[in-house]
Amino acid sequence: QGNMAFAGKYEFEGDENYDDFVNKIGLPSDKIEMGRNCKIVTEVVQNGNDFTWTQHFPGGRTTTNTFTIGKEADMETMGGKKFKATVKMEDGKIVADFPNYHHTAEICGGKLVEVSSQISRLVYKEKTKKTN
Repeated sequence: QGNMAFAGKYEFEGDENYDDFVNKIGLPSDKIEMGRNCKIVTEVVQNGNDFTWTQHFPGGRTTTNTFTIGKEADMETMGGKKFKATVKMEDGKIVADFPNYHHTAEICGGKLVEVSSQISRLVYKEKTKKTN
């Protein structure tokens, strides 16, 4: 199990497919606007498998998640929704399932790269029975 050094302060550099993603996970429009191209600074404090992960938003708002790899922790989304998750380390990436999406974070070329992908949601209705 890899244990990459994540500690540091990282300033937002760019995003891909932001609007599509935040709409799919149901983020309120005020939070979407707040997050769009804003200079979020992510600060990571790491002590072995213990992490404090803080996002500093313009205007002084912060979101902090404290977790230990492999143990369930109380977490909060950037939209303020509280939930429980067990954060894992897979191939040097931090991996967590948020309520509506799967999230990974890794260090690539000295940059913090976070990828959030929507968890597929399939809905089936009961098939009507044919009566002959």
